Amino acid sequence: MLRLVIILAIIAIAEYYSYVAVRAAVQSLPTGLRVGTMALYILLSLSAWAGIAFFRTINWANVPHLLRNIYIAFVIGFIVGKILILIIMLVDDLRRGGVWIYNAITESRVSVAPGDDAISRSIFLTRLALLLGGTSLVGFIYGITNRYNYHVHRIKLRIPNLPVAFKGFKIVQLSDIHTGSFDNHAAVAKGIKKALAEKGDVILFTGDLVNNHSDEVDENYQKIFATLNAPMGVYSTLGNHDYGDYMQWPSPAAKVANLEKLKAIQASMGWRLLMNEHVILQRGDAKMALIGIENWSAKANFPKYGDMAKAYKGLEGQDIPKILMSHDPSHWDAEVRPHYGDVHLTLSGHTHGMQFGIESKWLKWSPVQYMYKEWAGLYQEVDQSLYVNRGFGFLGYPGRLGILPEITVIELV
Repeated sequence: MLRLVIILAIIAIAEYYSYVAVRAAVQSLPTGLRVGTMALYILLSLSAWAGIAFFRTINWANVPHLLRNIYIAFVIGFIVGKILILIIMLVDDLRRGGVWIYNAITESRVSVAPGDDAISRSIFLTRLALLLGGTSLVGFIYGITNRYNYHVHRIKLRIPNLPVAFKGFKIVQLSDIHTGSFDNHAAVAKGIKKALAEKGDVILFTGDLVNNHSDEVDENYQKIFATLNAPMGVYSTLGNHDYGDYMQWPSPAAKVANLEKLKAIQASMGWRLLMNEHVILQRGDAKMALIGIENWSAKANFPKYGDMAKAYKGLEGQDIPKILMSHDPSHWDAEVRPHYGDVHLTLSGHTHGMQFGIESKWLKWSPVQYMYKEWAGLYQEVDQSLYVNRGFGFLGYPGRLGILPEITVIELV
């Protein structure tokens, strides 16, 4: 209840500051244009909040895809924009408050009256807030054009005890397909062809094939995903969304049946689903262990279906490379590194890089980093590595802004 009150308070303050900023920006306009602009702003605000309030009751399947995508992107951009306005405007008010307190204590005459430098700073900050807010709105709408803009990330990774026969071994990793979010079979097929073009020795999928329901993988998508093939096979694990935990089922049996159907679909596509088990990949006399566990998260709001001890059983004392497929990257720090030091590479997904952030030579940032220490790309500790795939699909926000959908190619050296 307290958390809800805090969220509502932040929303109310953000709305107030946004209204003040927009009103200040249009105050010099002619009366008719000023009133019309403010009315449009209020209408757009009500539209955005109505979408959030009635999100679960709207039948999004009956909304044209383009209109749905633009609207959801608009709502997210509008809200993020208002939060940015809140931050900038709050900084200005704190500055004003500091000046007032300084005056009261020192009895000096540092002024914040109109015409002074302090007000110039306030005008600058107000305009900056509006610029950032507007950029956010436009950016999130633009981001929907990137939802099928698949980007290949290639890395070479050293494995300490890698047999000569496995040098140059190429792993293609996909994760977080979220079939239920797609609206373009051809675009998805193009992404799968891009993955196949990398000619991996093995293809590994690290969970979340669907959003909730096995029926999301219709016959067309099954045909597309069935084209994935590699000399040493296609292997998969389950992610948190694959269990159907986020929807209401008519009965527990219906939920179980849905998961069983999803398993059968993966099998029919030629994927080998690893359920808390491992397989041995072999080239001549050289061996490598591939371990796959069900979803296991260190975060309290995600389930722990995985059983690492069961999946690892039989590998004790075997001096061979070990690769783990585990959907949630929090598993690495919580269990893998402390208790399974000979698991040399863990492959995860789950975070999507939040589908929003900045990645450049100088800065790597996304809001998801405040929830997940390892959220995108390669992480290493001593002889253990974790790679977090940014996701092939999308969920919620129907786009990608700064964090593009990913196909990972890892070459072992």
